[in-house]
Amino acid sequence: MRICICGGGNLGHVAAGFIASQGVDEVSVLTRRPACWPGVLTIDTPGGGTKTGRLARVSSCPADVVPGCDAVMLCLPGWSIGAVLDEIRPLLSPATAVGSVVSSTGFYFEARRRLPEGTPLFGFQRVPFIARTTEYGRRASLLGYKKQLRLGTEHIANPETFRQDMERMLATPVTLAANMYEVSLTNSNPLLHPSRLYSLWKDWHDGMVYGRVPMFYEEWDELAADLYIRMDGEFQAILGALPVSRGCIPTVLEYYESRDAASLAAKLRSITAFKGIPAPMTDTGKGYVPDFRSRYFTEDFPYGLAIIRRLAMEKGMPVPVIDKVYEWGSRHISAGNV
Repeated sequence: MRICICGGGNLGHVAAGFIASQGVDEVSVLTRRPACWPGVLTIDTPGGGTKTGRLARVSSCPADVVPGCDAVMLCLPGWSIGAVLDEIRPLLSPATAVGSVVSSTGFYFEARRRLPEGTPLFGFQRVPFIARTTEYGRRASLLGYKKQLRLGTEHIANPETFRQDMERMLATPVTLAANMYEVSLTNSNPLLHPSRLYSLWKDWHDGMVYGRVPMFYEEWDELAADLYIRMDGEFQAILGALPVSRGCIPTVLEYYESRDAASLAAKLRSITAFKGIPAPMTDTGKGYVPDFRSRYFTEDFPYGLAIIRRLAMEKGMPVPVIDKVYEWGSRHISAGNV
């Protein structure tokens, strides 16, 4: 398989380097800063190991890396997906599969709107791994694997063969979802991050500063856990009104093997891969303020939580907790606070 990774962020680094290390025929990268990529990526894996991937091509020009690919995988934030799809559309062959490393940021909806009808599409329900770039274009850390991945496909000629290819490339068991909703909707980041952000800064106002930057997960509190559970309850009700298989997206309590807000908070504080991640804040020189321009806000509110909320509105279903958190975050994003 010849694959193009679109995006030079944390996930783009690890996806490109890891997949290239798995014996894939060709891995190319589309990134805005190709000069910083020497063509070899070192990926540090949990337990102290490393994997090395050699890249076929790295370019900022889609015409250099997209033609001839069997698959194009987007590792992009929601706000940039539409523009990149427009750029690569003229270069796609009818057989080229276009997908996203995670589909909860509106990928399917954008792809169906922008790409020719019948374009093979794929997407994962959750990111395959937790990733951090350590030396741009050269080295990245794979901090944690998912035990299993769910893959959605549409217009893929042989979904089972494609599933097997993805399973080999990512070295993780992959199962096929029934339809696009099952991978496009998730109770992970779009609910997880906003619940914590709200609990941290629900009382913040202009002029207010904090004396330190808390850890995002290691100091997770019961208020955030309770919000997460209640938003998930509303999310699960929406799923009940959609054509998805029962239990396709487990509740957060099931997924994190918890029974209530206290045990969920303790579980999130204990996850090794989540350690060392600070809350998104900016140093003003006089103290710290929330960084409303971070991807926790600009990704998970307008391209995560908004999709869930829109589906609820279409189905005429009340989601008061989601509404409260969404409107709080959107208000600060719109105000341009930093």
